[in-house]
Amino acid sequence: MRIFEIFLPVHLPPELHDQGYKLWLTEFMGIWESIYSNPSWELNMINLFSLLAWCNIGYIDWEPWLPRIFTRILKSFTLPVGKLQVSLQQYRYSMSSVTTWIVAMLGNGSTCLQYLQDLFTAIKSFYHPSNTGKFQQELISFLSKLSQALVDRVHLERKANPIWYFTPPESYRLTEQNITDFVNCVKECAFIAIFTKTQLKEAAKACQYLSMLRPELIVPPIVEKLFSSIDSISEPHRFTSIMTCLASIARQIVRQTPHFSQGQTYVLPLLMSVLPGIDSNDFKKTAVTFQFLNAILMLVTCVDCSSAVHTRNDLTEIEKEVCLSTAKFEDFISEFLNRTFQLIDTLSTEMSDAVVVISKINVEDHVTELALTSMMFGIVQQCSDKIFQMVREKISNFLAGSFFTPKVGKLVTGLVRAILKGKPEETLKCLLPQTCERIEKIMSHSETTILTDHKGDTELTWCLTLFSELVRARGDTLSIYKSMIVSVFHRCVRIIHKETHEAVANAAKNLLKSLSYVYPTEYRLTTENIEEPFTDFLPIRAWGQHVEFDDLQVQFHVPNAEEVDFACEFVETFIYPELQLLNEKCSKMSNDERLRSLTLVHYMTIGCLRMVPRIDSKEIENLVPSVAPYGSKYQAQYSIYAKEPKFKENLRMRLLTDIGNLLDILVENHSDDASSMKTALKIYSLSSIYYGVFKHDAEKLQKHFEAAKNSFINKLYGERQYPRFLMIERMTLQCEQFSLSNFQSLTEIDRQVILKLFELSINRYGEVRRDAQGYLFSVLNRYLFSYQVIVDRIIELLNSPGEADHDQIKGCLYILLGNQSFFLPTKHSWSMIEKLWPAMARTTHAKKPTTQRLMDHINETIGKQFDTQALIEDTNEIARKAAIDLWKPLEANELIAGNKVREERNLGNIRSYNSLMETLNGLLRGDSITWRQQETTMSLIWLLLQKRVPIPSSCIRTFVDFLVHDNVELRKIAEEGIAAFTRLQKPPRIYIEKTLDQILHRPVNINECQPGDRDDNLWLTINNYKPPTSQQEWEETCFLDKSYHGYYKWPKIIRYPMNKRERYTKETMPENVSILYERFVDKDFISKFIQFMVLDEEKGKINFDPRRFNMFKGLFRNFGPAFVDNFIERLYVLINEKTKEKHEGSHRVAAEIVAGMIRGSKCWTVDMLDELWKKLTPFLTAVCLNLSPETLSHWGTCLKLGIEDEDPRRMYRPIEFLRSLINTHTVGNTFLETSRWYLVQTITNFEWRVPELWCTIHEQARELIDHPFKAFRERIANVLSTSLSYDVTLPNGQSIRHPNANEFIDTMRERLKQAIEIYERTPLANVSGQVVEIDPEARKALNFIETVIQMHTHFFTRCLQPMKLGVIRLFPYLCELESIVANDDFIRKNLTISRMCVAMTYLHTSFIEPLIEQLEYVCSSTKWHARRAAIEFVQNMIFSNLFNTRPYAQRLRQLVFKCLFDEQFEVRTVASVTLSGFYQCGFIQVSKDDLKHFRVMSKTSYFTKVDGKKVTSVENIVKRHGGVLGLCAIVLSSPYDIPDDVPEALMLLCEHSHDPDLIQKSIKKSLSEFRRTHYDSWHEHREKFTEDQLAILADVLISPSYYA
Repeated sequence: MRIFEIFLPVHLPPELHDQGYKLWLTEFMGIWESIYSNPSWELNMINLFSLLAWCNIGYIDWEPWLPRIFTRILKSFTLPVGKLQVSLQQYRYSMSSVTTWIVAMLGNGSTCLQYLQDLFTAIKSFYHPSNTGKFQQELISFLSKLSQALVDRVHLERKANPIWYFTPPESYRLTEQNITDFVNCVKECAFIAIFTKTQLKEAAKACQYLSMLRPELIVPPIVEKLFSSIDSISEPHRFTSIMTCLASIARQIVRQTPHFSQGQTYVLPLLMSVLPGIDSNDFKKTAVTFQFLNAILMLVTCVDCSSAVHTRNDLTEIEKEVCLSTAKFEDFISEFLNRTFQLIDTLSTEMSDAVVVISKINVEDHVTELALTSMMFGIVQQCSDKIFQMVREKISNFLAGSFFTPKVGKLVTGLVRAILKGKPEETLKCLLPQTCERIEKIMSHSETTILTDHKGDTELTWCLTLFSELVRARGDTLSIYKSMIVSVFHRCVRIIHKETHEAVANAAKNLLKSLSYVYPTEYRLTTENIEEPFTDFLPIRAWGQHVEFDDLQVQFHVPNAEEVDFACEFVETFIYPELQLLNEKCSKMSNDERLRSLTLVHYMTIGCLRMVPRIDSKEIENLVPSVAPYGSKYQAQYSIYAKEPKFKENLRMRLLTDIGNLLDILVENHSDDASSMKTALKIYSLSSIYYGVFKHDAEKLQKHFEAAKNSFINKLYGERQYPRFLMIERMTLQCEQFSLSNFQSLTEIDRQVILKLFELSINRYGEVRRDAQGYLFSVLNRYLFSYQVIVDRIIELLNSPGEADHDQIKGCLYILLGNQSFFLPTKHSWSMIEKLWPAMARTTHAKKPTTQRLMDHINETIGKQFDTQALIEDTNEIARKAAIDLWKPLEANELIAGNKVREERNLGNIRSYNSLMETLNGLLRGDSITWRQQETTMSLIWLLLQKRVPIPSSCIRTFVDFLVHDNVELRKIAEEGIAAFTRLQKPPRIYIEKTLDQILHRPVNINECQPGDRDDNLWLTINNYKPPTSQQEWEETCFLDKSYHGYYKWPKIIRYPMNKRERYTKETMPENVSILYERFVDKDFISKFIQFMVLDEEKGKINFDPRRFNMFKGLFRNFGPAFVDNFIERLYVLINEKTKEKHEGSHRVAAEIVAGMIRGSKCWTVDMLDELWKKLTPFLTAVCLNLSPETLSHWGTCLKLGIEDEDPRRMYRPIEFLRSLINTHTVGNTFLETSRWYLVQTITNFEWRVPELWCTIHEQARELIDHPFKAFRERIANVLSTSLSYDVTLPNGQSIRHPNANEFIDTMRERLKQAIEIYERTPLANVSGQVVEIDPEARKALNFIETVIQMHTHFFTRCLQPMKLGVIRLFPYLCELESIVANDDFIRKNLTISRMCVAMTYLHTSFIEPLIEQLEYVCSSTKWHARRAAIEFVQNMIFSNLFNTRPYAQRLRQLVFKCLFDEQFEVRTVASVTLSGFYQCGFIQVSKDDLKHFRVMSKTSYFTKVDGKKVTSVENIVKRHGGVLGLCAIVLSSPYDIPDDVPEALMLLCEHSHDPDLIQKSIKKSLSEFRRTHYDSWHEHREKFTEDQLAILADVLISPSYYA
């Protein structure tokens, strides 16, 4: 089915439908309908139907299938119903497929939407936050993906480009009313789902998609929910949930559309109302508030448009209202800033970090800072000048005279950064001179001490931090303040206090980036003028709108000549003196001074290297042989400048030289200065690979863009209808990604950098090594094939004689281990692997535990990542032509040169491979390496095995020898190797192609074949099979090993292997094969080998080893019976092993060998097989007499693997042995008897092809159902259910050869009836004094009952078609048994499960009528246990078949009503629960007649007159109680809302609160449940009641003891 899903053509134009789905859809739907036990392939079928429906909207009539489709969808949710949960659903449908299918069926007059409405009615209560479970994730995913699918369909029909899809015809498309009805159908559950704590984001997505479709139906209710939740003290989570949801629908709120412009009226009220959410005591609340504010403020212009009401005459009433409301923008922003300042002040006070300066911030602070910056940027970018002036003044006043510690300083600088981006000229004018003046003032007062003061000055640090933010301004605006800026740097550049000099360095970096980078200068929503007057443009009409791509008018900052000169001058003024200082006085400087200098150089390097071109250097050629160049000689143009930046020398080269020398000095003389070394390393690596963009910065920008895109995307607006700021951000991202992906070829300078970093990566200091390795991997990833530069050095270190430096070896191993993006040992280069792998295997320097663990980790990674590289690269003419077309036309001499290069490379690869194998094998053969290294070496050789080049004989010999090595791990690898060798040496098979007519020697019309049992597939079964008597007949027999052949259809040509395979003989076998033969023909070798295998596993971890099975299978396949006698002799020794420690292991090894014999011998000659089974049959018989609980599973696996995927006719000998087990009776040993049937069950591998054997098994097993031993009965129940599971009938098919399930179940039903009668007639136990006598007949009856229950349950878990008419006829007895097993909890639970299996099964329409008839019969039974069981069953049955059973709704309603007034209290109670379930899932509706009937019955008098006397009537009490229970069902049917009928029903119940205990108990229980389920939303629910009703309800609900 997976193949069908992938390859069936579902996307064809209408004129080709006859050649597409019409050929197979009806047939596939029939299969899906008939197989309802949820096999794994059903998921593929659902995916196929879904895609078919989507690609053919309107062309397929799904109407007849809708009840069945929605029933199966509801079942796939596996929702809990009732007290006992039984799920037969192993595999859940893909929600994407289900929702796509549903949406594709909507419209065009379909009733699909009504079915969807009914589905949501049934599952609505499961969405409530109180109902938690795994199912909730599926349900909310269903909501989200369903809404998304409808958006996709509307987009497909109205907006999509028809190139890729066949757009549905106009008449098939969704109408506006269809969309409205859909949103109304889904929205209620979506609103409930918002408040689930674990799936909030998915629920918000559902609301987002629904709001795209119909914002007028989604936005107002959610806004109202927010307003009602703001003041709720008891439910703070509601506020955060709704805010998250509102953030996701922000664009739908603010954007005007022809159908919905009301959302804009909510903007200002919402902004004002959520400000209390900025709460320093509740981070989550503050975060979601910022998230919401950010979403809104990015989409609106903060402009007072109230004057437009008087200047324009084209405004609608809503626009007038919105314009007037915008007058509050200034108040909102003012209040927002006040609250933000208060938050900052509170955080400053709480942390008391005026004394202890903490520079690191946590994640929460970082999120808050980013959100605050983004919000302020949104405001100032798109606000009026008046509002900006107010914002700037408030922030300036807040900053004036204050200073902040680094922790809260981030929030403050975020505000500054925002207003600086918005209007840099005014902001700089206001803040920069004052800040510089303040810095100068501080420096003038204490310049002599502050430069060398390690404690620093908090105010100065803050001022410099603020200064570093201010120089982020646009480059041209900074040029005005050049002298002022440079002056500050001159004054502060020598300060050694860490936080202060980092602020200075950061300022230098920001300044250089501002001056030299190309970047967008604004991200406004619109390019129009938003200031008054509003005669030409009204800002509110731009809210949430897009701008056409051609009208983006993006304004970029392009460095002008003045900026370039400023940047170059700044670099030369400050970086060169620092480099000179480091060169001349490095050793004389203190660690702090050195770190200060390096930090400044580092930050300035980041800021200026974008301007510095790559170093001109000779390119390193021939890293790999190639005709085409693998690098580009053209360097990308990263930046645009008004003039070319000029430095007195290439700064990259200067940095590499100076910092390289500095690193040597630091390593040699200042090894304790780790901070300086780390910083120097950063500078050194940046000089080689940095061109203005860091990968992590680009990834952050990508994540931010994707998040914003997902928030603001709306497919229904059209293609590329994104807000303008989002398009600008995408352009910026694209430029950065281009910069990062511009790989270069390696030059000599780069090679020197790599070698330098390598030497530092093996430095003796761990911290230096770690940092250097990270930068080394970055450089190696940047330049193609550059890893070859370090290979020789690694090999030199690994092979170095004598004692090596432990730190160097450790660093070297860490380089080999690499990181997520770089792993050297598996690079595709045979010449490199030839040298590297042996060096890794033989190195003697990894002796310490740390290096040993590293080696293990490297080997493990090699095992995971190594894929066998091509030794011989073959390309055909078609591929070569495609490559030429893709690249460029090639001359004849170029093609010849290319072929020559390829041939040379292939020869070189083969030489390297053979050399590598011989070298590794030599290491194994020598004495120079340890066992641990031998394990590594063997595992490497095993990875290298392939079939293109012959494996060296020496390697094969080594693996064979190591089968008897003392090391268990080496033996295991050797076993895997031998299995691989036998597969590589496998002689080829001869394939034959014939038609079915040729095979059967008679004509067969394969086009008219029906699935199941037919005359033309009888020959594939074991039935009447006569084994061939000659070798020729055996070879000519057509054996088809896969069980799918012939069951459903026949292919036109049947291709099968001839039942003959060449086997090696002593005379014909080549050398590499004879190595295996010579060892395994040696009895002593086999004896020793088997002894080792027995002891390989520890007790408790002994499992059948498939690797060994494959090894033995290969040996017996390739060499025939040559080794059989040697092994048979040892097999008897193994199974007779009595030593406790060896018993299980011996049997396990024997089972592995025998499984290999059976499977490997399938193509032997007839004589060989006869000879083999003459030996195997008595041996297996002996095995069956020596089984134990520990060894049974091994022999089961042996037989399973031995006959798996084989034609049963080919395996008739093992089948005959299994048949003999059926007829063998072991007297007195129940375990052996049970084991025998366990082994018999292995014939399930033959599936439908051994019907005769299944009938024999069935006949034997059915007589053993009442066996006295429980374990044996359980096995028989298993066997019987398996034998019946092949009674499967596909559409138009038949099943006539296997045991008939209906006949068998009917027979069991008669026997069950007799057993019930016996058990009821005869007591199980008779107590006579101190003696308890068990009645044998009653015991036998109970055994039979228990086995039937188990068999019934197994049948439903195993069979593809478990529902049979026989099961329905058996059902009354499953209910009747309830009274018999009432006192046995175990059997009663199993009985309930067996009934629930029927209830939870999908019911074909043909089964529903008979089952309801049986239910009606049981509900009329004289046994109340049966009646209760039946009415309890109904609830689960209906929920699992909700849509299929709709035609029987009234009939089932009458049945439940009848039980509601049953004479037995327990039956009435369960009937009330079932009726409540019917109401709740929408199977039947609460009608006025129902309410009236229950009202009348609940008022039935207790008393009646008999002979003129007033006496209590039991019948009347039942009626009264039934009426009350009916009212309880109505109340409990709506657990989380209040329909119109509930208040009246509650009032009627309250009238009975003082009734007798029986009735009062039911009322109390119902009211208690009502209070529990309605408590969370009672403030909403109480609106449905009158004041009088609330008073009555309060009196009843509040217990009198409350007042005691």
